Amino acid sequence: MKKLLFSLALLATPPVLAAAGVSAELLAGYRAEAAKPFSAAQGEQLFRARHGDIGCTSCHTDNAKSAGKHAQTGKSIEPLAPAANPKRLSDPAKVEKWFKRNCNDVLKRACTAQEKGDFVTYLVSIK
Repeated sequence: MKKLLFSLALLATPPVLAAAGVSAELLAGYRAEAAKPFSAAQGEQLFRARHGDIGCTSCHTDNAKSAGKHAQTGKSIEPLAPAANPKRLSDPAKVEKWFKRNCNDVLKRACTAQEKGDFVTYLVSIK
């Protein structure tokens, strides 16, 4: 059953996401676990939200098309939006690595598949 859902999710990947370099495998996995369709508005809300003294914009800036800088180390961070950085969402293993690290740092928990799908949908919507 999981293989069938995964295959159907792959077929349902919108062309705009594939054109932005987003891995169909990545989104299919999120879609199979998500409770509802992905929302760019919800993804933007997650991106802009503050959780205590920290949020995504602490390091990535308010503009996902701009380069950021790690708040503690000062290390440069390439833009999040595929419009400015086409490779950003193309490697599922890297995307998952950074979701795991950043969700734990910012939210103090793992992000849900719904949150990840919403976030990716928001990033792809940025032109």
